Amino acid sequence: MHDISKIGLIAGGGRLPLEVLSGATDIGIPVFVARLQGFAKASDFGDDTTEFGLAAFGALIKALRTENCSHVCFAGTVSRPDFRALKPDAGALKRLPGAIKAAAKGDDALLSYIIGEIESEGFEVIAPQALCESALMSEGALGKLKPKKRHQADIDKAMSVAKSIGAMDIGQGAVVCNGLVLAVEAAEGTDAMLERVADLHPDIRGTDKSRAGILAKSLKPQQEVRIDLPTIGVDTIEYAARAGLAGIALVSDKAFVLNKDAVINAADRYGLFVFGLPSTKS
Repeated sequence: MHDISKIGLIAGGGRLPLEVLSGATDIGIPVFVARLQGFAKASDFGDDTTEFGLAAFGALIKALRTENCSHVCFAGTVSRPDFRALKPDAGALKRLPGAIKAAAKGDDALLSYIIGEIESEGFEVIAPQALCESALMSEGALGKLKPKKRHQADIDKAMSVAKSIGAMDIGQGAVVCNGLVLAVEAAEGTDAMLERVADLHPDIRGTDKSRAGILAKSLKPQQEVRIDLPTIGVDTIEYAARAGLAGIALVSDKAFVLNKDAVINAADRYGLFVFGLPSTKS
């Protein structure tokens, strides 16, 4: 990473931007934090940051150049915007038709379009995992619990379903319990999907006294890996516990576990496993 003079961190919501900032700082790379309005909190980053609206593309590019950034990193959650409500600046206005066209094809197409436009301005886009590798899921079990043989069929099916919906750019996650697909993730996100599972009748899902079922999250087969890796955190564990799940399956090195120590503690407390499948076999 010796060719990086400075990183422009486009920060959305959640903990990932903070992990990226910490990782870059630890290896001595300066960072300019561009907070996305309505998603990243100023209180999380201190005073040395600047806020930008989602449609302030021209202002963002100008700031990245003023700050002498050579690279750009996207990190954090951002909801799909209502394009009708955006107030684009001059830099965004000419790109809006392309963004709308890409968005009609799915989230992955939209993200790829945004990355392409950033690169067209002369910046190199770097993946968050290049800066916070320690936040990636490792192979095997986190914490005390491991999946048992009876869980393997649900893990395999949930991962297969997750990849199938990913191929259609629908989502990254699926829940399977005793061979039955209980839910797939769409635009609502993982936590809302798990809330739907918790609302199902206990006869077809697990409970806190008899946990059953698996949440699997996987990269979409065609996904741009420099943005939007599957991610879990403490909230995911909380929602999975309420849904009565036995555990969560991810692909090692291809998913983030944010605030890893707290995730392990929560999973152990609720009696859930968090397991990383070998990336070469998934």
